Parts: sequence; structure tokens; C-alpha cells
Amino acid sequence: MSNRKTHLDALAVGLLIACCLVWGFQQVLIKATLAEVPPMFQASLRLMGATVLLGLWCAWRGVPLFKADGSLKAGLLAGALFAAEFACIYLGLAHTTASRLTVFLYTAPFWVALLVPLWIPSEQLRGSQWVGLAVAFAAVLYALREGFMGGHDATLRGDLLALLGGLLWGLTMVVIRSSPLSQIAAEKLLMYQLGAGTLLMPLLSVALGEAWVWRLSPFAVGSLLVQTVVGAFISYLVWMWILGRYPATKVSAFVFLTPLFSLLIGAIWLKESVTTGLLIALTTVAAGIVLMNRRPASSPAPEA
Repeated sequence: MSNRKTHLDALAVGLLIACCLVWGFQQVLIKATLAEVPPMFQASLRLMGATVLLGLWCAWRGVPLFKADGSLKAGLLAGALFAAEFACIYLGLAHTTASRLTVFLYTAPFWVALLVPLWIPSEQLRGSQWVGLAVAFAAVLYALREGFMGGHDATLRGDLLALLGGLLWGLTMVVIRSSPLSQIAAEKLLMYQLGAGTLLMPLLSVALGEAWVWRLSPFAVGSLLVQTVVGAFISYLVWMWILGRYPATKVSAFVFLTPLFSLLIGAIWLKESVTTGLLIALTTVAAGIVLMNRRPASSPAPEA
């Protein structure tokens, strides 16, 4: 019997909010650590560490990573897309502000909403869901309007890299949902992506001529540990588990919370004031998510 669900339950909602909170905090860490560790080298260390942790986890749990299950081609494609997305994020943060980057990066749900129904007709969005998606994205733009209007640290290159990263993230989710990857263990799915990043990021770092810095401050070490253990291992494992069991279009709507969490964490960390506009945006995003996940009146109640 299939484990897939048609709607998000309380467990999924709680896990999604936790993941968004982690990712919002993580972007602040990445940006802060760039002053000491170059972007691709930083990404390399993070993905290498997460790959080792995942390998140990799979060995402990007895998860078969090399069993033939027809997922290899799709897995390699998803891994390549994931690695390219990460390259865009880290390089983008080196050229633009975190707030601007999050606006463009989190266009991923639009790509998912537009592309997934081409392969999975059952995930067509209803009118109210389109409205909810539009409302949530408009709220993000409103909350981050200062990033659009400031621009003294931002460049067109960083903006375009972030937009490309959003497209690659969306394409990764589409590949997962429309291929045998949706039927494999979450651990194996994540290994395809972390493994590809571990192989490709160091090569890109060398190609860009980055200095591999090994003498790190306590802050940089702590940042890399959090990015690796919590960000690239635990949160992504949970994310892959959710994608394999819940509708991608509904799951992806929650990523709009990440840039708002990032702003809140930045305000606390940098002692910046939380504006009324930001609070309005948070409320509006919540309203959009409710619209995205509201069941039609004719839908049967989920099984207990």
C-alpha cells in the first residue's frame, strides 16, 4: 500500500516549519562565514561532512545505498541539479545581499507548481491554491522590498545566480516527484544529491582559484558544523522524507517562510528593528499557506 498522502498533516507542517527555520538561520551563517571561507570551499566542506554523516547513518540503519532499483539515472540528474543549485547559492551570496538572494531563490515553488502537473495530473492547482501561492510570494516581496530598493551591496550577477538557483531547486523537486526517486528511501535520495555535490564542489572551487583555508576561527568552525550536521544532513533528510510522502506543490509553498525567518534572525542577531511591514508579511504568508492547503468541500476527510 502506498504511503503517499494527499494533504499535509500536523507532522508534516511541524517538520516543514522547523526546516524553514533552520534554512533561514543557515543563510545568515553562510553570508557571515564568507569573509573567512571562500564560497565553493565552504560548500565543499559542508557537503563532504554531510555525506560522511549520511553514510554512517545508512550503515547503522541498514539502508541499502547500492541496490539496483531503477533510480540511478534520475538520481544522477537530481544530484547534478542539487549541486548546481548550491553553487548558485554560495556564489550568489558572495555578490549580493542575503535578502535579495532569498527573494529570487524562493521562486522555486512557482517552477514546481507550473511543471509538476505536466507529469502528475493529480497535483493540478485549484484556483484558491493559485491565489494562495500568489499571496505568499507577494508577501515575501513586500517584506524584502528594502533589498530591492537598497542595492549598494547587490549586483546583477548575484541576482541572476539566485534566480537560477530557484529554477534548479524547482527542477530538482520535479525530477524527484516524477521519477522512481519518489519511491526510494529518503536516505538514498539525499545521498544522490550530497554525493554529487561532494564530487563537483571541490572541482569548481579549484577552477575558481579559491584559497583552501584550514586555519579557521571558532566562529567559522561552529558555522560549518551547524551547516553540515543540522543544515545539510538532518534538515535535508527530513525534507526528502516529506517530498516522498506529501504533494510537492503544497510542500513547496512552505519555503516562503524561510526568507522571513532569515529576516527575523538577522534582526535579532544584528539588533535590527522588526518593522510593521514585516509582521504584516508574516501574517500574509500564513494566509497564503492556508489557501494552498485548504481542501475542497467535496474532498473526504483524511483517515485517522
